[in-house]
Amino acid sequence: MIALESLTCRYEGRNREEGDENGTDENGVDDVGTVAVDDVTLTVPDGEFLVVAGANGSGKTTLVRTFNGLVRPDTGTVSVNGTPVDEDLVAARAAIGMVFQEPRDQLVSATVGGDVAFGPENLGCSRAEIDRRVSAALDAVNMVGREDDRIAALSGGERERVAIAGALAMEPDHLVCDEPFAGLDDPARESVLARLRVLHREGTGVVVVTHDLRDVVGLADRVVGLADGRVVVDGSPGATLPDLAALGVRIPETCDTDAGGEAGRSTDP
Repeated sequence: MIALESLTCRYEGRNREEGDENGTDENGVDDVGTVAVDDVTLTVPDGEFLVVAGANGSGKTTLVRTFNGLVRPDTGTVSVNGTPVDEDLVAARAAIGMVFQEPRDQLVSATVGGDVAFGPENLGCSRAEIDRRVSAALDAVNMVGREDDRIAALSGGERERVAIAGALAMEPDHLVCDEPFAGLDDPARESVLARLRVLHREGTGVVVVTHDLRDVVGLADRVVGLADGRVVVDGSPGATLPDLAALGVRIPETCDTDAGGEAGRSTDP
């Protein structure tokens, strides 16, 4: 379980970035920076398919990056499985798999197999355990037998799947995907959706960050909507769609929004 309590995150103000230790402007007024996440309390149970939705700049990415310590809050606490993240970063990052919006930001090896093995290697797993995890992770994203493929030769959708496999090789309790469909064509998007659907059915918690619900609303158990760093919507997909539309989130024109239902993706006119 992921638990956030009274969480606030700020980006440094202009004067702090420029080296003013007092962090004040030319008039001596405290420059506290931009509040990205504002007093958020949230719990994500194991096995839940959660969508974190909001317009660009609403604080979604900053929020989920606190889950495993990639972003440290200014105030408040983050706990994973009952342990504060700042007390055990290794455990938090093993429990929370993170897939960034741009897969190239986290692909660190020249080959598929080498990249997926990177996480377990850093955990100190044995060679046999690494091989087992790599095989299982590649199977989960339908890329078995492609261990020697060059990352540079992969399509955007294939790179997304490798990034997911790399996170899965850590055997996390929750998989967090930040805008996983950005820039993907229809076949690649459907492939990633299919993998997320199977992972959720097999018991992995899934958190998808998005400004566009059309792909994932039918998979979600719950939707949390952010605006200006605050949680302003929290509920089932069917109950939250009208409020989410008002936040600038793209929603399907028509779909079955019951939890666990399969939603069709609307098309733009």
